[in-house]
Amino acid sequence: MSWVTSEGTVSAMAGKRVGLVLGAGGTLGAAWTIGGLTAVEERIGRPLSQADVIIGTSAGSIVAAALRHGFTPSDLIAHQLGEDAADLPGAHEFEHDSGRLPPPPRLRLGSARMLATAALAPHSVHPQALASAFVPQGRSEHHTLRRYVNTLVSDDPQAWPTRDTWIVSVDYERGRRVVFGRPGSPPARLPDAVVASCSIPGWHRPATIGDRRYVDGGVRSSASLDLLRAGELDEVYVLAPMASHRTDRPRRPSWRAERLMRQFFAAQLDAERRKVERAGTRVVVLTPGPDDLAAIGLNLMDGRRRHEVLRTAQATVPAALRVAA
Repeated sequence: MSWVTSEGTVSAMAGKRVGLVLGAGGTLGAAWTIGGLTAVEERIGRPLSQADVIIGTSAGSIVAAALRHGFTPSDLIAHQLGEDAADLPGAHEFEHDSGRLPPPPRLRLGSARMLATAALAPHSVHPQALASAFVPQGRSEHHTLRRYVNTLVSDDPQAWPTRDTWIVSVDYERGRRVVFGRPGSPPARLPDAVVASCSIPGWHRPATIGDRRYVDGGVRSSASLDLLRAGELDEVYVLAPMASHRTDRPRRPSWRAERLMRQFFAAQLDAERRKVERAGTRVVVLTPGPDDLAAIGLNLMDGRRRHEVLRTAQATVPAALRVAA
């Protein structure tokens, strides 16, 4: 486990405005995040469901939705370990839709419209988002995920959580980041927003909301921490399973390439962190370290490693928070 924190000491959370940022990371990123939630909740000193703002991207959006609907870290851990949880689909059922590897994609560009937008207005589309437009169209659909979030909101299917809950996706026609739940963003039901946030280009079909297609928010940023740069919060805790500030030194080229990708996301996250800190907000960023990476392996969608990843995070995240203190 590795961590980055602003200068200063951790004090009691009473009276403070606290944000929680849950980043992208696939099946195993969700397991790692859930494994770390109990330690973060203990540090904050109040239920995570009561955080003033929760931002969820991709896998993090699923966890955000569950927290806002009253699920505790213990509930989510039990769900990951295969225990029944309020008629929710089992954690293993998500793999029936996505699998460990994507199905063969459709042989057509992911978004010709985004490419046209970028051609007509250079620099209007972020390079990461633009790259996703070249990826062939995915085929998988999020049937289980949609059923999961529909179950969460079954008491009031049209309602959005009362506290600020921002679900990050990308408009696949314009290449712009869209933050569902934030004032001024397009209207959406929570299940639709979460499915959009989790629709990986080349793997899943883009999600349609209104007259727009949307894809995974991780296309633009693995955590979108910079959305909190207005400085309205006192402290922010970030769980970013796709980034790593401290890695091992593998010899295999494929593993070394994966570590370089993680370092890229860590550098992007550091740039976002500095923007938030300049506004006076204290930020604690938690990312997987060497022990976590050994548990995760190369494929973030390999659900066979879920339990090991969760158990490892239950040890490494508390240790990192003790160091951060």
